[in-house]
Amino acid sequence: MDKTVHEHFMRAALAEAEKAAQLGEVPAGCVIVSRHSQTILARAHNQTETLKNPTAHAEMLAIRQAAARTGDWRLTDTILYVTKEPCAMCAGAVVLARIPFVVFAFSDPKRGGISLFNITNHPNLNHQSEILGGILHDECLAHFQAFFQARR
Repeated sequence: MDKTVHEHFMRAALAEAEKAAQLGEVPAGCVIVSRHSQTILARAHNQTETLKNPTAHAEMLAIRQAAARTGDWRLTDTILYVTKEPCAMCAGAVVLARIPFVVFAFSDPKRGGISLFNITNHPNLNHQSEILGGILHDECLAHFQAFFQARR
């Protein structure tokens, strides 16, 4: 896929992040796309406060939706797009779901499951994911930063 396609799906993830911000949630959004048909299988945004559930991150919710939609927990023909680098929990779920490709906008140097902990490409795990960072970096980061600046 070329950069234009990745930007298209990242904009869908950003729309989810905007929904999270409107709810007072950390503005992270995620979509999972079929690699074969290039259709969106799942859309989600953070809902930890809304659901009172620490695992209700955008990626976790989207993975559950995609598995339900495909009827398989192995999401081997998918791409996960997320506005912020997945945390360790979400990166672990990516590995468990066998998601082969992850695209994120900006990294999280304090909690990053990819950049800090290398979970999606750890040599001792049975699955690794191809990673592409930086798609709509500035736009997604500005949205994220504006959310926290408004709360201060």
